[in-house]
Amino acid sequence: MTGQEQWLLRTDTTTYAVALGGDGRWAELAAWGPHGVEQGPSPMDRSQRTHFITPADAAPAEYIPYGLRPFTGADLVARQSGGDRGSWWRFTGATADGDRALRLDFTDEVLGLCTTLCYETVPGTDVILRWTELTCTGDRELRLERIDSAAVNVPAQGGARLTYLAGQWSQEFQLKQLRLERGRFEMESTQGAAGHAYAPWLAVQDAAAPAEGATPTYGIALEWSGNWRISADAEPGGSVRVRAGRVPHEGAVRLAPGATLTTPRLACAFSADGLDGLARVWHRYERRLTGDRMDRPRKVLYNSWEATGFDVDAAAQLELAKAAADLGAELFVVDDGWFTGRHDDTGGLGDWEPDADGFPDGFDRFVDEVRALGMDFGLWVEPEGISPRSKLYAEHPEWVYRLDGRPATLVRNQLLLDLGRTDVQDFVIATLDRLLGDHAISYLKWDMNRPPTERGRPSGDDPEHLDLDAAHVAGYLRVLDHLRTAHPHVTVEGCAGGGARVEHATLARTDVVWPSDNTAPLDRLRIQYGYLHAHAPHTMSSWVTDAAGVFDPRPRSLAFRFVNSIAGVLGIGADIREWTPEQCAEATEWIDRYKDVRDVVHHGEVHLLGSPADPTCGIQYEEPGGGRLVVTAWSTGALDGAPLVPGRAARLRLRGLAPDAVYTDQDSGTRYSGAHLLHSGLPFAWTAGHDAELVVLVRQ
Repeated sequence: MTGQEQWLLRTDTTTYAVALGGDGRWAELAAWGPHGVEQGPSPMDRSQRTHFITPADAAPAEYIPYGLRPFTGADLVARQSGGDRGSWWRFTGATADGDRALRLDFTDEVLGLCTTLCYETVPGTDVILRWTELTCTGDRELRLERIDSAAVNVPAQGGARLTYLAGQWSQEFQLKQLRLERGRFEMESTQGAAGHAYAPWLAVQDAAAPAEGATPTYGIALEWSGNWRISADAEPGGSVRVRAGRVPHEGAVRLAPGATLTTPRLACAFSADGLDGLARVWHRYERRLTGDRMDRPRKVLYNSWEATGFDVDAAAQLELAKAAADLGAELFVVDDGWFTGRHDDTGGLGDWEPDADGFPDGFDRFVDEVRALGMDFGLWVEPEGISPRSKLYAEHPEWVYRLDGRPATLVRNQLLLDLGRTDVQDFVIATLDRLLGDHAISYLKWDMNRPPTERGRPSGDDPEHLDLDAAHVAGYLRVLDHLRTAHPHVTVEGCAGGGARVEHATLARTDVVWPSDNTAPLDRLRIQYGYLHAHAPHTMSSWVTDAAGVFDPRPRSLAFRFVNSIAGVLGIGADIREWTPEQCAEATEWIDRYKDVRDVVHHGEVHLLGSPADPTCGIQYEEPGGGRLVVTAWSTGALDGAPLVPGRAARLRLRGLAPDAVYTDQDSGTRYSGAHLLHSGLPFAWTAGHDAELVVLVRQ
């Protein structure tokens, strides 16, 4: 292998080595890991004896078509309309920007297709972005039946440990693991969004090594707001090959002569420090996605939904706003029910005008009164939703996804706008411009409660030519991009019936997201534990409510709920008019404590300490520079808080500290050495009434 046949991409601490394979017919992974990993025989080397399969089927290929790889799984399936499936490539050139970016071109003259494999490192992170560009170079249209973004190869000697996030509505982001020795694991969403059932995220480790500690850990996350699929194959020869990409709703995409299709970006990450280390790689990457908006403090929010539901009127909302301001809230958000015709979930969507009956003195008067309390003002919207009883539907029934001659399915008593249409995008943009321009709104909660069902556009065109899933994604992102540029002062929260639309395309264009509609204490702790493996704390909106547990009904204190929410971006959603003076006083104290530590929580390096399955678990946040540590801790065991050993406090061993440093508890004044915190741990004396704690340690 000559130097001209291999290219190196370097991130902050890792190297990714790509080489040509198969006499130049494909690219393959040579090495991926810490700097220097490329110096030596490739761990992906395989026996050249490939009985009953082709060399391409056994290769750690970066991206390869059906035709070259007929047996073990191809990343691209393409054919001319009416022709045979398959593509046979030859390498036609490389363009490199040092060790920061790379483009590799492969051409099939017979099919009329140029495939470009694209790589780009992300400065300040250990993430490499990969995607593929497909250009029709012939004079006949191509039909693309599988269009993955990339394939990722991981060496594994004893099978692979796959870690993924699964669940359902109100139980999103449950951390799951399985051992894959042979065969295939696959997850996907065809709900026009990431979906509640699975997140487009996966971590891979050699199953022979532990999940934590100094274990090489590989991760991927797909940047796509529509249908997607991730599959992992334990292949012959002891490697695991992961493929990820979008899934066309219509089953295929047509590519016209001269046209280029660009697949979604796949973020590829590596950490030598197990799942906990991989989480920090993703956190750094998402802070970079946020950009300059990281400098904005995430304000304490009050949302009125759980207090009033659809029964929204100025008097009740102002009563809540005054109570929220007294607690120290910085932002008041009116949720669903503020607009014309919205007395329940059967009407109103699409007619985005404040309800005159609910705001008899005018909506602006109401907003001004909220702002006079010292809080910003925000609104809930669902721009893609439309009610059959709305004025908008009467005027534009053609704007709704539907199939000619077929009945429409109602989900949550509503239909879905075809956001792939330019006129629908223009309507949504004009509506949001009007709301944000006419009223002093600085926060917008964008919800989506209805996946596409009868996904058609009655126009007579072949659905494959329309590519409706990609068109909807493009429309959605166009509107979010417009909000960013036209209303940069507005904070945008992403939501989809909870956490059904959390992926990097959305996270790059919103300020926070809503991981789940379930705010019950122990349920929420498990949701957030999984979420923080893949996503950063500054993106995680979390409310304190009075909700009872759905999956784990054991009661927990108000303190537990606040510490849970302080672990991300603090919000309150309870009916605080019903709280006692003692509860309000406690809430005020917790809000003040959040304001003191939120910069550390949102900008710091995170270690996940244990899990909700343990009697005690926590999260450690280290301020940039190491001056302060914030530890959120919870008792998840017996209701009486009894320790595992009578008379002995529970302990959480902290991580990543200097053993010879001294850390002082900001509240108690207790001094600890770094060695003590690393090896003996931080003590917590749980009782029935003391089941959560927030500790701030200052390094001396």
